[in-house]
Amino acid sequence: MCALFGFLLFSLTRLGSAELALQIGSSVFTLAVLSWMIVPLLAFGLDETLDPSRLALFPLTTRQLATGMFAASATGAWPIASLVALFGGVVGLARGIGGVLLGLVAVPLVFALCLVASRLVTTALSGALRSRRGRDMLAVAVVFVVLLTQLPNLLINQGLPSDSLAVFRATGDALRWTPPGLAAHAIADGGLVGVLDLLILAAVVVLLGWLWIVALRAALVRPDASNQGGSVRRSRRGGLIPDGKLGAVLAKELKYARREPRGRVAWFSAVAVSGVMLFSLRGSQGMSGFGLVVGPAAIAAIVIGVQMSNTFGIDGRSLWMNAVAFGTERDLRTDFAGRQLANFVISGPLLAVVSVAAAALAGNLLWAVPATLLAWCVLGLTMGTGSVMSVVSPYTYPERMNAFSGAAPGQGGQAFVAGFGAMLGAGLLSLPVVIPTMFIAPWVSGIAVLYGAAVAWGGRRIAARIGFRRMPELLAAVSRPT
Repeated sequence: MCALFGFLLFSLTRLGSAELALQIGSSVFTLAVLSWMIVPLLAFGLDETLDPSRLALFPLTTRQLATGMFAASATGAWPIASLVALFGGVVGLARGIGGVLLGLVAVPLVFALCLVASRLVTTALSGALRSRRGRDMLAVAVVFVVLLTQLPNLLINQGLPSDSLAVFRATGDALRWTPPGLAAHAIADGGLVGVLDLLILAAVVVLLGWLWIVALRAALVRPDASNQGGSVRRSRRGGLIPDGKLGAVLAKELKYARREPRGRVAWFSAVAVSGVMLFSLRGSQGMSGFGLVVGPAAIAAIVIGVQMSNTFGIDGRSLWMNAVAFGTERDLRTDFAGRQLANFVISGPLLAVVSVAAAALAGNLLWAVPATLLAWCVLGLTMGTGSVMSVVSPYTYPERMNAFSGAAPGQGGQAFVAGFGAMLGAGLLSLPVVIPTMFIAPWVSGIAVLYGAAVAWGGRRIAARIGFRRMPELLAAVSRPT
């Protein structure tokens, strides 16, 4: 269905002028190549065929391995759908029999360019993406891509410029000289110039293919930096962290926050979601006033706090070392307290920055104070409900390189229940303080912080009581093989 829709949509360019159709065709072909280069990077760690090191032990030559990886790229529903959609350019751009004949060659060349460029980028960056720093960059890139998908909505809300069509035409004219643009021009030309364009495009495909083989050969013999040990550094927060079990849990969680990319995804996502929401509400006909400041800050707090809905999932099988040390409910409650405190140490200042940024855009910096206090309240509410859901519906984080991995196979329902339950509970509990703060008196936000802290305290007490009794089931749920 997606392939047919893409084919028909691309074919509609025939209804416009030849010049406009060429500009659209150049843009679409270029967008297809860029998508094939970017999207596989976001899936790195989920698809094993993207990482050459996974195939290094097979008794295959580099040529055989490259052939198999290229065939794997072209196999499946999405590659076939992409090819079918690209063939819509033949209908939309060709103005004669020559254009149709060249189009039957140009579209497979563009498709081959997509595959080769995709493999070249993933192979060249495979070593970096296996490292912790590379996974951090991948998490940031995913958030950036999500922000780009909201760009049309933001432009519409802010009002499109009067010369937007001229900007598009200038972009299309510039893309005409790129390798995908050469394919579009070849179909539109349908003559000897089009044949020359295809020869240049074929040479580019061959060159990228050769570069991919070189990168693949180097990746197969390069040592895996992700398995090399790092130096042990003394903590610089020793004087700030309290002694005892609470301090030990706090120190461990802060180290997790620095070393584990999956723990930072929530913070990146919170900033992205609040930014998109802020600019969307601030459109030409959008919201203004105190609500423009409170909304993004509260949403960011919910996004960050929801990660507490699977408190022990990030520990995985190593949770048993903590489980044997939990002699009473108080020990487990202390563990929850340390995790919540570590979350607030990082998230509290971040929410304050979001509130200040929103207040600055709204034109009143004083609004940042109640917005920050209310965001801290919502964070406490979400941590409280999330702690309860983490022992009611626990699930396993897959041990994959991709920081956006969800639950283990068969646990998707549990992950949905945990996340949705934490958000729904926090949303309902926040109504008694959000409504008065926004519509009656902003000073209520001062009381709201105490309310949020009380809910977080009550949530971890309830979670400790439930979790201590079903610790074996909890350990089994977060230790499933992936």
